[in-house]
Amino acid sequence: MKTSHIKHLTELNFAMMLISTSGVLGRYISMPPPITIWWRSAFAVLCLAIFIWYKKINLKIGSKRDLRTIIISGFLMGTHWITYFYALKLSGVAIGMLAMFTYPIITVFLEPLFFKTRLNLNHVFLGILVLVGIYFLTPEFDLGNNVTLGILSGIISAVFYAIRNILMKKKTASYHGSMLMFYQMIIITIVLWPVFFVFEGNPSTNDWLGLGALALLTTAVGHTLFVLSMKNFSIGTISIMSSIQPIYGILFGMLFLSEIPGLKTVIGGVLIIATVVIESFASRK
Repeated sequence: MKTSHIKHLTELNFAMMLISTSGVLGRYISMPPPITIWWRSAFAVLCLAIFIWYKKINLKIGSKRDLRTIIISGFLMGTHWITYFYALKLSGVAIGMLAMFTYPIITVFLEPLFFKTRLNLNHVFLGILVLVGIYFLTPEFDLGNNVTLGILSGIISAVFYAIRNILMKKKTASYHGSMLMFYQMIIITIVLWPVFFVFEGNPSTNDWLGLGALALLTTAVGHTLFVLSMKNFSIGTISIMSSIQPIYGILFGMLFLSEIPGLKTVIGGVLIIATVVIESFASRK
């Protein structure tokens, strides 16, 4: 592999590891998901503002069309986070993350509609392989329990995430990733502030620690690196390679929450890792 390609792969995988901490933190924080997401976004605005000021990143938006896309992306990101955190609360780290990671197969079918490109059959195959891996990681489908509700919430979250990533892919060539994330966090913070009139959320000391890590590591650093990586790979490649996130999430769940996966989880994890390795080599430029 070229040195630059290895560097880009390393950056992307580091971003995936940081973003995957959302699974453990989402379970760890005791507040309702809408309250958690508001605090997450508000703290992320502060972290990103400091970074943007330090790096003197341009915040100017070039057109009303770009502004509209960024606003829509903010709505999609906020909805994705809320439904994802409900999935984590209802079904646990492993199942919640894995349900949301149906988004690679959703992405590979949506991408040609947005970019008017030919459907990549290799991505379809790898997306299906990811889906098979998730099948092994998912328990029996039963509409009468929280696990099933968590799976459905995770899949809904996946749809919003896939569309948001596709929209952001179009803007990464023109704008810095930190700038895009900064505006999206502002939008989420503004839109979600009324949730304080609906939900009770008094953060404990542990919640504050969790929110700080969620805002700085998971959001400000992890998601910004993820958006920056969109310049180096197709959105289909990124979505498939990011399927390693549930593996990181399950490992964090084992380490911090003592959620030990079974044999089916191990089999599914191997399949998912295999797709990441295959796509890492196939995506060389």
